[in-house]
Amino acid sequence: MAYRRLGGSGLVVSVAGLGCNNFGMRIDLDATRAVVDAALDAGITLLDTSDSYGASEEMLGDVLQGRRDDVVLATKFGLISHRQDGARALDSSPESMRVALEGSLRRLGTDHIDLYYQHRVDPGTPIEETIGALSELVSEGKVRHIGMSEAAPATIRRAHAVHPITALQSEYSLWTRDPEAEVLPTLRELGIGLVPYSPLGRGFLTGQLRSIDQLSETDFRATNPRFTGDNLSENLRIVDEVEAVAAQAGATPAQVALAWLLAQGDDIAPIPGTKHVARVEENAAADAVVLTEEQLARLTGMPAAAGDRYDDMSRIGR
Repeated sequence: MAYRRLGGSGLVVSVAGLGCNNFGMRIDLDATRAVVDAALDAGITLLDTSDSYGASEEMLGDVLQGRRDDVVLATKFGLISHRQDGARALDSSPESMRVALEGSLRRLGTDHIDLYYQHRVDPGTPIEETIGALSELVSEGKVRHIGMSEAAPATIRRAHAVHPITALQSEYSLWTRDPEAEVLPTLRELGIGLVPYSPLGRGFLTGQLRSIDQLSETDFRATNPRFTGDNLSENLRIVDEVEAVAAQAGATPAQVALAWLLAQGDDIAPIPGTKHVARVEENAAADAVVLTEEQLARLTGMPAAAGDRYDDMSRIGR
């Protein structure tokens, strides 16, 4: 697998990483170990988790024993308030963040985080205060690079003025093109990389999901606007186009969706998440898929997805 440098920083990662939000919530330790082993065998180096993903950090800490130096380890803080006894609440205050970091270091079994993200912008804490505290952690050697997630361009600029931001993590895919208007130009002006999460449209772009009846009541997507009502049938047109290009390219729909994303710039490193070894191998092979200019144009020209990507969009783009 090839490698990319995130923006203007010195952080080099595999062209595609592994989102670990499933770990600790829907798979056990043995399954986690198998998925991580497959990722490392495929050349994947960027592993992405969060202190809000159930037991994901503990799982990674266990399976990475003796292999910590083989990966670029990213985690996040800010969706849990350690000033409110661990309540689910936006809190990027320096005191909550320091408690969060120490917990992540302990669970991950490491003395530093390679890329530490603010999970969502906290309107109750000035971004300058949060990034200033993060810069102290960089000076202490506990954090190597600072990241943000789903932040607005103006906030990114304010943060970057305090300390260089290495990467922004935001949803970006063939059915979430929002970053192209303002976020991507801002990142490229400032020399910041983009790490897209849900690059396969929460599994939708794989073509495996064609009916809401395929989802359990506890599945996040069962009530997501893009998967419900008329939006689902409209969005299936996007899947149909991806499948058509995949047939031409001799690849799977997932590989085509990832190949399109990788073609949008060498400062982009998506992190598809999965709990299946076969999917890790399939996604990693997308690096070898080369789409023609005609195929790229066909995919780029598709209509925008119908429906918001969250029920509540108030935490996005602050």
